[in-house]
Amino acid sequence: MTRKGKAFLISAILSFSGGFQDAYTYFLRGNVFANAQTGNIVLMSRHLFDREWGRVLHYLFPVLAFILGIFLTSWVSFLFGSSRRLRWQQIVLATEIAVLSAVAFIPHELDSVATVLVSFSCAMQVQAFRQAGGLTYASTMIIGNLRSGTEELSLYLHEHKKERLHYALFYFGVILIFALGAGTGGVLSTVLGLRSILISAAALLLVFGIMFIKSRPDKTAAADKTGTSPEASHSGAVNDVTPSP
Repeated sequence: MTRKGKAFLISAILSFSGGFQDAYTYFLRGNVFANAQTGNIVLMSRHLFDREWGRVLHYLFPVLAFILGIFLTSWVSFLFGSSRRLRWQQIVLATEIAVLSAVAFIPHELDSVATVLVSFSCAMQVQAFRQAGGLTYASTMIIGNLRSGTEELSLYLHEHKKERLHYALFYFGVILIFALGAGTGGVLSTVLGLRSILISAAALLLVFGIMFIKSRPDKTAAADKTGTSPEASHSGAVNDVTPSP
């Protein structure tokens, strides 16, 4: 498996898991988004203006948990970024798997606790896995991918460079897989109930294992994508899902 192929495989599995988690919390845990914090802030603001303080907290806590997840994941990268035995992203995955497994056994009476934990897990994932094959993307939300994919498609129509089309297909593929994960999560949440989140944990466990597989170099050097994505210029290579061995 090439480095780029491995990166794209991991990004696909992560996107499926991200969509699954969002559907799980929305359909089973009180109509709260695990990933889409914009939606939570919109709903929180509505209740804030209606002075429904309990509902405000209902949507505020997942947002705060998301912030905390980003913060702690950054520290994990600082503390374990030079680790050779285990990549720091795998430490993040192990934490996510433990958190999501615990969520599966939290009863409906504590739905607020469950959504906070899933939001925390999603934040860790989006912070730890920000690049695939040199392309900046998000595995737990689609708006950035939608923008990047559309931009790459526009550039392809203007420049007629095949790599632009490949980049666009990658982003739209990630969106499609995220939607597949969300649809699967919505269906299985009603069938399997609270334990269905274990499917997302299993997907992350698969990624954890794949990261141990050594990949061979790509046949062609990565194209220079300066200007392709505003984030690419300052997103460190440590966030690529397949850093150099």
